[in-house]
Amino acid sequence: MGSQLLLFNKNNTLTKPPQFGFFASPKPRYNPSSNLLGFKLKSVMCAMKSYRLSELNNSEVESLKARPRIDFSSIFGIVNPIVDDVRQRRDAAVKDYTSRFDKVKLDKIVENISGLPDPELEATVKEAFDVAYNNIYAFHLAQKSAEKSVENMKGVRCKRVARSIGSVGLYVPGGTAVLPSTALMLAIPAQIAGCKTVVLATPPAQDGSICKEVLYCAKKAGVTHILKAGGAQAISAMAWGTESCPKVEKIFGPGNQYVTAAKMILQNSEAMVSIDMPAGPSEVLVIADRYASPVHIAADLLSQAEHGPDSQVVLVVAGDGVDMKAIEEQNKQAVSKPTKG
Repeated sequence: MGSQLLLFNKNNTLTKPPQFGFFASPKPRYNPSSNLLGFKLKSVMCAMKSYRLSELNNSEVESLKARPRIDFSSIFGIVNPIVDDVRQRRDAAVKDYTSRFDKVKLDKIVENISGLPDPELEATVKEAFDVAYNNIYAFHLAQKSAEKSVENMKGVRCKRVARSIGSVGLYVPGGTAVLPSTALMLAIPAQIAGCKTVVLATPPAQDGSICKEVLYCAKKAGVTHILKAGGAQAISAMAWGTESCPKVEKIFGPGNQYVTAAKMILQNSEAMVSIDMPAGPSEVLVIADRYASPVHIAADLLSQAEHGPDSQVVLVVAGDGVDMKAIEEQNKQAVSKPTKG
């Protein structure tokens, strides 16, 4: 099922682009680092079809509004052997899967971030990351709770004390887009909490290097190790620990269904690792009127639609005057640009 754009307006019309335009090869292939559910992306389009609600029956309306569903029963069958293999062969297994799925041969899978040089970024890009870092840091710092002591009754005192998790794993996807913002949003809370070991896993570039934008954010936010791997093998390496990858106590971060399946399997395994949650498909609802910028509308829709063909993006138009042609043109221009170098 492709990403969907639904439009409800005052004229009782529902508009939906067919599958938001992800055309896949006939048979799915397992690519655990990709956000595209293992399908090979061939082309993208975002032409819209219109439906008049008064002409649709209830089942047709419900079908258009339906959420994408993932059949995890078949995915578990693919991921379980990877989880077991990484447990047994550790670094060697991660290298093999990275070579097989990402077509990258690595001499080592983990980099100690203190030994890496600072990446060179354009001044404007660096400034944007610095602003984002400061904003995210300020927000999460305000969430840090102070120790509380309560005397329930005479001679009985209870305390609420927050302590950081000793080691955490952060998964930053990199299959279809570079996501340094995810690195910041995951690593900064760990930095504020005082986590001693912070492992960030992200798929490597074709030359085996780490995305310089992700590296800049990771260094700034206190990451200690970078695992150059994606998919189920990266989650497994952090959960079990390998010769070079520290074992973590809890894993955070989004990913495709293979990443989600690995997290679900490992939290109920002998790895004794916790997870944040089994993340579902991305969703966003945008409400716009004639004063809304078509550029901003398209950006909000695409920011979630780009996560994969199971994303659900919805636009609700309030009143007349919304330039749908301009929004569609912005969509076309955005999806025609490369998302990963």
